[in-house]
Order: sequence, then C-alpha cells, then structure tokens
Amino acid sequence: MNPATEIQPVISLNSVSKWFGSVVAVNDVSFKVYPGITTLLGPNGAGKTTIMHMIAGLATPSEGEVEVLGGPVRNNLDLYRHLGVMSEHEDVYGFYTGRRFVEFAARLHELDPIGPAVDLAIERVGLVDVQHRSLGTYSRGMRQRMRLAATLVHDPELLLLDEPLNGTDPRQRIEFHRLMRELVAEGRAILISSHILEEVETLADRHLLMVSGKIAATGDFRAIREKLDEQPYNVRVVSDRPREMAAALVQMEEVESVSLDREGAIAVLSRNVSALQRSIPRIAKESGIRLMRVEPLDDSLESVFSYVVEQ
Repeated sequence: MNPATEIQPVISLNSVSKWFGSVVAVNDVSFKVYPGITTLLGPNGAGKTTIMHMIAGLATPSEGEVEVLGGPVRNNLDLYRHLGVMSEHEDVYGFYTGRRFVEFAARLHELDPIGPAVDLAIERVGLVDVQHRSLGTYSRGMRQRMRLAATLVHDPELLLLDEPLNGTDPRQRIEFHRLMRELVAEGRAILISSHILEEVETLADRHLLMVSGKIAATGDFRAIREKLDEQPYNVRVVSDRPREMAAALVQMEEVESVSLDREGAIAVLSRNVSALQRSIPRIAKESGIRLMRVEPLDDSLESVFSYVVEQ
C-alpha cells in the first residue's frame, strides 16, 4: 500500500500506564484502533474502563501518550464534537422522558435545530413508541438503548461504548449488532468494552484481550477462539430428566466430566464448548428430553485470561 493512502488509526495508545496511588490500573499498554469495530475484552477489574476513560479524556495517563483522531485528547474541545461516549453506569434521571434525555445531550453539543437529530437517534435505537415515557418506567435494556441514542445524537465519527449490552435481552442484542454494522458501514469507528466474550465474539473484526492492566492478546475472533477452545469450560444444563441427559452427555468425546448437583442440574466440563452447544439440543431432541436452561458457569473471562497470560 502506498504510504500516502495508508489507513490512519483513529485511536493510538503508546506505552500508556495509569496508577492510583500504589495501585497500577493500566501497565504499559500500546495499541491502535482503526475504522470498524474493535472490542476491548477482559474480566471485571482488568483496566478496561480506565483505558476507555483515558481515550475519552476523562482521565490523564500517568505515563505514555493517547491520541484520538490524530490529535491529543486533553484540552481538545473540538474532539468532543466527533466523539460519542457511553459510560458503563446508568447515569439517567428517572423523571426525564426518553426524548427529553436525548434532547439534553443534543443541547450539550449545541445542535441547532435539535428536533431532526433527536428524531433520528431515537428511531435508530427503536424506541419511538416509548420516547415520551419517563426513563424510570423503562426496563434496563430500554434505558441502555436510549442512552445509546443520546450518544449518537450529534452524529459522532468515533464511538466509545463501555459495557453497552448490560441488561439487554437476546433480541435487543441482535438489534444492537445490526445497528453497529449500520454505523460502521457509514464510516464510523467503534470501540466496545465487554467482560463477556459471547456478547461480542461475532461483532468485531479485531479483539483486544486485557487482564491485570495489560494487553494479553490481540487478533480476530477465529485466531483467539482457537486458543480459547483449548481451555476447559463449565456449562450448566437443566432438564426434566437430568440423569438420562447426563448419561448421554458423558458419552460425548468433547465432554471431560459430568456431575449432578443437589437440585438435579448437570455441570458439564468440556474443552470444545462450540461442539457442546451444538450437541446438547440434538441429544435432548433425540431422547425426548425437555431442556429448561443451558448456561455457562464461567460467566466471566477470568479463567480464559489466566490461560492466555500463561502462554
């Protein structure tokens, strides 16, 4: 590629560290983010939110440099016209209507007129029908979507979304994925943080895995999943005939162990979770067993990241 036409990063971290007293939250982190969707993955406490705050200009690095859209973050007021930030915590007034909340964000960005921009943002998150209800009557997933509308209202070219899928149901997650792809197709760059790999594994082209304040691994999902599939996973299966289900599961090559708890739920240990997820419904259907629940017992990425760091 000709250097003159080389795609430039929208976010660049160079040897960035951040400490609070004697606590090191981020330790010598360097990476670049390009147009498209990038995820910042890691267990709670890994330093993801601190990284997001430094990129957004909400915190200053103790060491190193952060550049966003080709310039410095701190004391760069023009940058915030191009940046949309959705924090992890639900910072909303319950007495505001959804529309008033988005209008407030539009006024902060000095939009004029604000009406068309607010209409478009609310339409994009699918909440037109409830925009005049108070936020206190919304479900958690609905509040997340209206917060996303407020983040989009000024049409930013870079989005920083910290745990945006908290509280959303499967249908809302599908809609979130659809919207993210639409935004990227319009030329935006999006950085999403999450502690649950399954929420974002098929969404992004590039993943950054973070643990204990450091970047542990980077790459596309396939390359990372090949590593992670070597790590054993614990899955809990609840059915109407647990002993029959357990007997069938223990015959699978992918299953290392099966146990029943006092409530009759099955704990399955497997080194090939994708094969296990395909096999459980098939076994249940063939045996006439009714499945009530299938869920991971490793609901964070702690074990995964311990494995990655040790390699």
